[in-house]
Amino acid sequence: MNAGVADIPAAVRAGFFARVVAWQRAHGRHDLPWQGTRDPYRVWLSEIMLQQTQVRTVLGYYPRFLQRFPTVQALADASLDEVLALWSGLGYYSRARHLHVCARVVVTQHGGHFPTSAEALATLPGIGASTAAAIAAFCFGERRSILDGNVRRVLSRVLADAGDPARAAAQRGLWAAAQALVPPEATPDDMAAYTQGLMDLGATVCTRSRPQCEACPVAALCAGRASGDPTAWPRRAPRAARRTEAWCLPLYQRADGAWWLQRRPPRGIWAGLWAPPVLAAVEGLATWLRDHPGVEADWPAAFRHALTHRELRLQPVVCRLPGGPDSSTAPLAPGVERDQGAWCPPSDALALGLPAPVRVWLQNLASDSRTSSSR
Repeated sequence: MNAGVADIPAAVRAGFFARVVAWQRAHGRHDLPWQGTRDPYRVWLSEIMLQQTQVRTVLGYYPRFLQRFPTVQALADASLDEVLALWSGLGYYSRARHLHVCARVVVTQHGGHFPTSAEALATLPGIGASTAAAIAAFCFGERRSILDGNVRRVLSRVLADAGDPARAAAQRGLWAAAQALVPPEATPDDMAAYTQGLMDLGATVCTRSRPQCEACPVAALCAGRASGDPTAWPRRAPRAARRTEAWCLPLYQRADGAWWLQRRPPRGIWAGLWAPPVLAAVEGLATWLRDHPGVEADWPAAFRHALTHRELRLQPVVCRLPGGPDSSTAPLAPGVERDQGAWCPPSDALALGLPAPVRVWLQNLASDSRTSSSR
């Protein structure tokens, strides 16, 4: 069956909320840096960072981001490049772009104050229904349940739901069930504990491959556990095989050390970030290099970078151009877009929003260059 309000067993309806609240207060996480606040800016920032990203990764970014942008006004006043530079390595860069746009909307249209209801919050750029519910519950005590990926897994197992939660019909049923489990007498403090409890339960106990049913506060209510194989839920359609793509990244370098970087298109992989030109094959670059014997080319070892649905095989190439800073060779090189890029000294380049693998490569390149020049 697909989950829905009518399919919730009476025992689950009566006991789920209270068990999660009591468990969170006794055993849940209480030391995360975004806990213990009702500041919607801080809660919003943590919720966006935590989307499809593990807590241990976010712990390294959240304090640095807050130090640079302590308020929604500070974030709105920043440039997109500043935001992307601090976001580099967190992945899913559309989150950072939406974060920046949302901050400006909050400042310009809401006087710098976040709306107080989940319904109004969900109209802001980049804030989905579950994130809106989390902000409303944590900061304003609204009786609104979240339903992120972890919570979908918990409810799918508790209700033994047959639907694929990636499909709209199954999601609608789970949303209805999630909201029905919030009792009308829930207080703001209860809602904060319940919301955090759902997150903790999915992240630390009801995990994807090895659920710790013996530690679960709702184990006695769980139809998935009663079946003997809770990992059979959620039911998911087979995933498509991950695709591999080979990219060549020529880094054109002037005699004064500046690199040619250009902004990636607004959609697709590394959207909006700065990077060397991206070539689908090395043949065009190899031909160009043969035709320009004055260009010195270094071919470091290729490396792989895993994304959610594909894997990139990246071949970096350092192309050192002859001549001075006014050299016109690079704008004629493969992959260069005159109106999309700029010459950047290494220190300026490393302050831009760069894809994580590109940042590591350029940092190592700059470090090697400094070491060589000091000898």
